[in-house]
Amino acid sequence: MASANFTRLTEFILTGVSDTPELQIPLFFVFLVIYGLTVAGNLSIITLTSVDSRLQTPMYYFLRHLAIINLGNSTVIAPKMLSNCLVMNKTISYYECATQLGGFLVFIVAEVSLLAVMAYDRYVAICNPLQYKVILSRQICLLLVSLTYLYSFSTAIVTSFSVFSMSYCSSNVINHFYCDSVPLLALSCSDTYFPETVIFVSAATNLICSMAIVLVSYFNIVLSILRIRSSEGRRKTFSTCASHMLAVTVFYGTLLFMYLQPGAHHSLDTDKMASVFYTLVIPMLNPMIYSLRNKDVKAALRRFLTNVYCSYKLMSFYTSVSK
Repeated sequence: MASANFTRLTEFILTGVSDTPELQIPLFFVFLVIYGLTVAGNLSIITLTSVDSRLQTPMYYFLRHLAIINLGNSTVIAPKMLSNCLVMNKTISYYECATQLGGFLVFIVAEVSLLAVMAYDRYVAICNPLQYKVILSRQICLLLVSLTYLYSFSTAIVTSFSVFSMSYCSSNVINHFYCDSVPLLALSCSDTYFPETVIFVSAATNLICSMAIVLVSYFNIVLSILRIRSSEGRRKTFSTCASHMLAVTVFYGTLLFMYLQPGAHHSLDTDKMASVFYTLVIPMLNPMIYSLRNKDVKAALRRFLTNVYCSYKLMSFYTSVSK
């Protein structure tokens, strides 16, 4: 009996956002549109900040990597989620589940860290503008981004290993639309004290440290803006960090809503809705936030489209001449 109970699982079943059959096709099209917009928006940001000579500043360097992270986060989750909306057998293999959890942790931890780096970037740009390019040189920017990825990879490896070192021997139904640590540990038949401690310490460290950097940076930014005498000067200075403030508010607001709910009102269904927001909706919104409110990005997009159109016309002309 005991050996039968401890048979190693080889696959899991994802319940998805909803287990109502009538909602699967509508949800598929909703999430397909969201993922399509996410891919298009973030690829546009990556392309523009790579090819446009006027966007070769630390701020847009960090924005490019935020777009890479957002695109990666959605791509880890969305394809499997979309395919599960169309099939009855919503299984995911043991190793595919481990890979998905690891990928998700890499990108979510990297986003938390990079938002803090971007807040520091805005602090230096506004509070110490004369030293901006010295403090945030190309080497320092590369170092900050490299440390962000290194920290996120190491955190993902440690957390994923602690979760999948547990024995899963009873139910294999994960009450989620992707492999997340909390619903996975709910299925374990081992003592989950160690992985739960690792997850708690990691999440608390990431959130507290990054939020502290963001809050201190913006506290000093607000003080600097208030010292500007002209209202026009205050408006222009505030506009340089408004997009990042909005992105930070939406992202941290979602995480705080998820983790600070009272225990009596906390449920996995609420977690799923919050997860949809920070794995799919926020990566779609970030390119809009940074482009619609940013004159430099909009100008770069116009230049890029103009160059593409001119290249196309030139190619058509040479093709017609050669004939």
